[in-house]
Amino acid sequence: MKKLLFLTLLISSLLMAQHDDSTNGILDTNLVLVPEAYHSKVEQVVTTILTKYHYKKTRLNDSLSTVVFDNYIKTLDNNKLYFYQSDIDEFTKDKFLIDDFLLTGNVDFAFNVFNRFKQRLNNRMKYISHRLRKEFDYSVNESYTPHRDELDWAADESELADLWRKRIKNDALNKRLAGDDWEKISTDLLKRYQNFQRIILQYKAEDVFQLYMNAFSAAIDPHTNYLSPITSENFDISMSRSLEGIGAQLRSVDGYTTVASIIGGGPADKSKQLFEDDRIVAVGQGNDGEMVDVVGWRLDDVVQLIRGKKGTIVQLEILRADDTPDMPTEKITITREKVKLEDQSAKADTIFLNQNGSSYKLGVVRVPAFYIDFKARARGDLDYKSTTRDVKKLITDLQGAQVDGIIIDLRNNGGGSLQEAIELTGLFIEDGPVVQVKDSRGDIQVDEDPNPDIFYDGPMAVLVNRYSASASEIFSAAIQDYGRGLVIGEQSFGKGTVQNLFDLNRMIRFGDTKLGNVKLTIAKFYRINGSSTQKKGVLPDISYPGYDRDEFGEASYPSSLKWDQIPSSDYDKYDSLKKYLPELIKKHKDRIKGNLDFQFLTQDIDEYEMNKGKKSFSLNEEVRKSEREKAEARKKEREEERKKKAELKVVDKDEVSSKETKIDDYLLEESGRILADLINLKYG
Repeated sequence: MKKLLFLTLLISSLLMAQHDDSTNGILDTNLVLVPEAYHSKVEQVVTTILTKYHYKKTRLNDSLSTVVFDNYIKTLDNNKLYFYQSDIDEFTKDKFLIDDFLLTGNVDFAFNVFNRFKQRLNNRMKYISHRLRKEFDYSVNESYTPHRDELDWAADESELADLWRKRIKNDALNKRLAGDDWEKISTDLLKRYQNFQRIILQYKAEDVFQLYMNAFSAAIDPHTNYLSPITSENFDISMSRSLEGIGAQLRSVDGYTTVASIIGGGPADKSKQLFEDDRIVAVGQGNDGEMVDVVGWRLDDVVQLIRGKKGTIVQLEILRADDTPDMPTEKITITREKVKLEDQSAKADTIFLNQNGSSYKLGVVRVPAFYIDFKARARGDLDYKSTTRDVKKLITDLQGAQVDGIIIDLRNNGGGSLQEAIELTGLFIEDGPVVQVKDSRGDIQVDEDPNPDIFYDGPMAVLVNRYSASASEIFSAAIQDYGRGLVIGEQSFGKGTVQNLFDLNRMIRFGDTKLGNVKLTIAKFYRINGSSTQKKGVLPDISYPGYDRDEFGEASYPSSLKWDQIPSSDYDKYDSLKKYLPELIKKHKDRIKGNLDFQFLTQDIDEYEMNKGKKSFSLNEEVRKSEREKAEARKKEREEERKKKAELKVVDKDEVSSKETKIDDYLLEESGRILADLINLKYG
């Protein structure tokens, strides 16, 4: 699965406010966009920032030019469904000149390509409108290839028309199999593509400039971005955690708006209906609002539909993570709320397990983000919120309950405050370094635990997954390097870089025009043992089945910075847990052999690996129907097996005693059993 990497600002949006260009409300399809007067100067300043102050120290040359060129074309038409080969041939004359354009402030290339894209889109809309007047023949044996990024561009109108005929037929067949008649199918599909056209027609010059600058920044580093003035405002909203919406971080993958992670405590998290890697195919307002198909839309525009006022309802039509594009979708409803700092506060729970002939009471501390209320601390509030302060209180309560050990759950924790990661680590070690930071000059700063005391010295484990990133990796890496606790789960995300925000308004003036910002990578994180967390992330001591690293995490980004190593800092290990690992791993593997949930997880991974190699899908109704029925039968079989397992746990006293917690989270349960094994081996 190829990922689009150019527009992954967390919760940003282009607020399209262009007025209709005619009195009847129809947008001008022939409007040609031209650069704003200030774009030339901004381009030169952004180029200077990215080439001189970025950690990577990138040189402008023909090699970089080709990457920017490819990025920009993919940003507009990654599936090769609008441009002809002749268009690409024409654009290619500038392929090796982009470095010169960036230096001189020439943005004509970006606008010429965008205006041609808009022209081709308008041509496609004429074809779509005409083709949807007649129903398709679903008995023909032919196939559709949804991902064309590795295929050739269409040579002429006839070839492109046939590609679109198959695409529309595929969409129509999905709706037909969902029970829609042709009248509804044709109406809905026409609206889908008209809505997408309208979005493009509403683009302003600043929107095009942002696309182009981010094609440039993505060639250097996936976490470096140009933020237009409006996008900057939305970035500030997301950083203040006061966004009204569903509480999910989104990204664009193969034309689908895909859930990157669920924000702990937010509406999506509370609903238990939306999960990582689910794809959003349509969005509706209210309980019965019209569903707007968003397949192929830009991330920013989809986010704009999903966001809304607190208390309002948004409908989402979802294609689940492990389903192929020909599978049926599900519709869910979520009530929007304001995602606040308090919603992401750390929380604790207690679980009880019977194992090794003994009963264990374990504390679980869920840390969804590394947060701190800077404003409250600055004004002298003695009870300001922070991750470390909250976790300290939770551990005090757990110690009062006399738990045998503690699990710090960092799954889906995308990071946050570096200082909080350092101080949280300090609760579990006496003193010493926690993380090393290397800047673009090569200078290395070692950040140490500010508190010489150890707050909790009992048995502990840290649970991570592929979405545990940045500050989460700093914490878990330090716990692992000190031998302070076991790290369990999937290999973490691998984001080992530091970003800072440059306000262009402080660097240049252009009358009263409000300019944007540049989010720039300025440093890298390193573990105390000298290894970077970049790309590799943190490898667990005991690993759970996981997906291919080429598909997920920092390593999946073509422009991600490399992994490297610096000298180890000076630190004393708290303990060595390696001697226990062979026995712990053996017990873990023996236990999960008969675990239904782990079997399902392995099957899901195997099925994903098999499906990702599937390039095309049948457009024959009977074949597609048969494939769906098989997939739905597999799901039903799993649900029945899970139901039997749940009933067994309720009625079988030998399986679950009155002193054991019934845990719905099988990964957490197994982590608890691993920690119980460690307690038995080390202290038993």
